[in-house]
Amino acid sequence: MKTPGRQRASNFELRHLRYFIAVVEERNFERAAARLGIAQPGLSQQIIALEAIVGLPLIDRTRRSVNLTPTGQVLYEDAVTIVAHADAALAQLQRAGRGETGRISIGYVASAAYSGVLTDRLTTFRLGLPDVELQLVEMEMRQQVEKIKEGILDFGYIRPPATIPAELATTIVLREPLVAVLPTKHVHATKTAVRLSDLHAESFITPRQPSDIGFHAHTLNACGEAGFKPKINANGRDFTTIASMVAVGIGIALVPKSLDCLRLPGVRYLPLVDNDVLTELAVVYRKSEGNPAVKAFIAHHRSGLADAC
Repeated sequence: MKTPGRQRASNFELRHLRYFIAVVEERNFERAAARLGIAQPGLSQQIIALEAIVGLPLIDRTRRSVNLTPTGQVLYEDAVTIVAHADAALAQLQRAGRGETGRISIGYVASAAYSGVLTDRLTTFRLGLPDVELQLVEMEMRQQVEKIKEGILDFGYIRPPATIPAELATTIVLREPLVAVLPTKHVHATKTAVRLSDLHAESFITPRQPSDIGFHAHTLNACGEAGFKPKINANGRDFTTIASMVAVGIGIALVPKSLDCLRLPGVRYLPLVDNDVLTELAVVYRKSEGNPAVKAFIAHHRSGLADAC
C-alpha cells in the first residue's frame, strides 16, 4: 500500500509546473490560459490539482489578483529552474538525434591532409555543426579499415586500392594524377615534365605496403603502362619519409600531385607526360552507421563529391 507522500509524488507532472509558472508570470488566469492555449476553467482545475499534490495552498485566494503564498513563492523559484533544465535536456537530446552534437573519431593518411580535402571537409562541416567534436588520428589505412570495422574508429581517409570488408563502404572524394619525385641533382630534374619510360632504370621507393595496396600498387601499375617493371629497393613509412629518402639519393618515387605542397629541400616534383594512372583519395565508413553525427559527416562528404572529383 502506497503512502500519501508517494502517491502525491507519482502524480506530479512537468505540465503542472508549466501551468503554474504561466499563472505567476501573467498574474492573471485568463492571460495565462491564452498563453498556454488551454481553456481558463481547465487551467484553474490544474492549479487546484497541483495544490492538492503539494498539500498546501500556492495562491492566496483572499485577494482578487494572483498573489503567491510563501509555499507558492518557493515552488515558483524551483519550478523555473526545473522546467529550464528539462527544456535544455530535451533540446540537447533532440540536437543529438539530429546529429548536431556528439563525437566523431576520424583516421587519416597523411596525404589526405596534403591534398586539402581533409581540412576543407572538416572546416566546412564545423561551420554547419560546430558542437560536434572531431577527434583526428593519423593512421595507416589498413589499420583504419580494421578499427572502423571493430567500431573503434567512425570514419577514415584512405588511398585505394585497399581491401574493404563487406560491412564497410567507400566514397571517392578526390582523383589526381601521379607525379615523379626526383632529387634536384637528377639528370631529368631541370625539366618541366618527364616520361616515366625514361625512368625505367631507376630504383623506386614505395610506401611500406603489400604490392596490391595503395601507392605500391600505383607504382607497379603506372610503370607497367610505361612498359617496364620497376625496381623497388626501398620502402618508406609515409610520403614525407619517402620524399626525404629521394632527397638523399636513395631512389625516386611516384606520389600524388598534391604532395608537391610538401616543399622539402633537395627534391623536384615533375608531371608525367606518358601516364594516365590516377590516384584516388577515399573515405571509408560503416554501411549500417547509426550515430546521427557520423551519418551527418558521411552525408557532408557525399554532398561535396562533385566538387572534389
